[in-house]
Amino acid sequence: MAPRVPNFIADFFVYETAKSVVVKSWTVGIINRVVQLLIILYFIGWVFMHEKGHQQRDTGIESAVMTKVKGLGKLNNHVMDVADYVVPSQGGSSFSIITSMVITANQTQGRCPETDSKFKCTTDDDCIKNLGSNLGNGIITGMCLNSTNDTKGWCEIEGWCPAEDDNISPKPMNEAENFTIFIKNSIRFPLFNVTRGNFPSSLNQFYIQSCHYDPVDNPFCPVFKVGDILRHINQSFYDITEKGGEIGININWKCNLDYNVNYCNPSYFFTRLDAAFENSNASKGYNFRFAKYYQSEDGTERRMLHKAKAIRFEIIVSGNAGKFKTVPFLINLVAALTSVGLATVFCDIILLNFDKGADEYKAKKFEEVSAVVPESANNSQMSSKALEKSSNDSGTFSIGRLETHSPSNQ
Repeated sequence: MAPRVPNFIADFFVYETAKSVVVKSWTVGIINRVVQLLIILYFIGWVFMHEKGHQQRDTGIESAVMTKVKGLGKLNNHVMDVADYVVPSQGGSSFSIITSMVITANQTQGRCPETDSKFKCTTDDDCIKNLGSNLGNGIITGMCLNSTNDTKGWCEIEGWCPAEDDNISPKPMNEAENFTIFIKNSIRFPLFNVTRGNFPSSLNQFYIQSCHYDPVDNPFCPVFKVGDILRHINQSFYDITEKGGEIGININWKCNLDYNVNYCNPSYFFTRLDAAFENSNASKGYNFRFAKYYQSEDGTERRMLHKAKAIRFEIIVSGNAGKFKTVPFLINLVAALTSVGLATVFCDIILLNFDKGADEYKAKKFEEVSAVVPESANNSQMSSKALEKSSNDSGTFSIGRLETHSPSNQ
């Protein structure tokens, strides 16, 4: 007798195949092809064409920005040039253009009355309540001044005097609408070692000095007019100069390096960064203070305090680059081919649950077979034993292994 093979070994060396049922139904057939077509179109249109699933992406963009503002204006009866109204003056990616300013001149260290309405008083007790306050122009001494008409009814402070009165509304520098901003941006995608600039090197100096950016007529011009930027985001120049504001200039690099690198050019977008606080009563607009110090002839230290309302510009650079690589292409291709099989699952759900012939389809797709052991009476033929296992969950069945018996064992 031939040695008997252990069951676990026999069960391991088997081959299973799914049972196929051909359903001749126009409705299910059309649904199947439509779902397959939608899956294929999704992978072609979205995964490969829109998301560039066949490419390796480099999102670690390296960037450098240099800016230069030009223009002349008049503020508080003074002619202002770039050195007067641009803060800071280093030419970086973040800067402010001052549009209006309140100046408090000839301040010296000493004691004087407050100017903020929160610090009006009738007695010293009203001022003592504000000791330690950080909302004034100096340190509150706790004394209520009642000596003259000019100082009567105000708490006394110690600090730079006279105190600033920012209730004044100066006339804005309207010429700022025509100021220009030159932006020089260089980027590099380290994964592909590609370096680009935001305007072609072939542009001559005369063109850069005379052009203004326009997304249609001058898309490569690196010179931006302040008024044009505000119009792109539907902002009024006069509204933004009243309180100040923050504007974002977004430079987006989205490059397909499967084409010539000369097609790798930036797109510009403009946003109002402080739009969330545009209607806020607590904090609206943008302003800051700075001082210029000097010494008078008698040796007294003095300063000129400026409270400036300004348009703050933030230049934000972002982007990514892609280039064909075999590995991501094969991964997404296999995913596409595998996903086509979802149409079969969808059609099975319809046939098994919603179709009129669901019972007939179940009977054809899932078959339950009992074990059968046939024996042959003819000694010259082989006797075989077929073991068929039932399966209720996968729709497959397995055929038992054939065992050969020698005639001497009959």
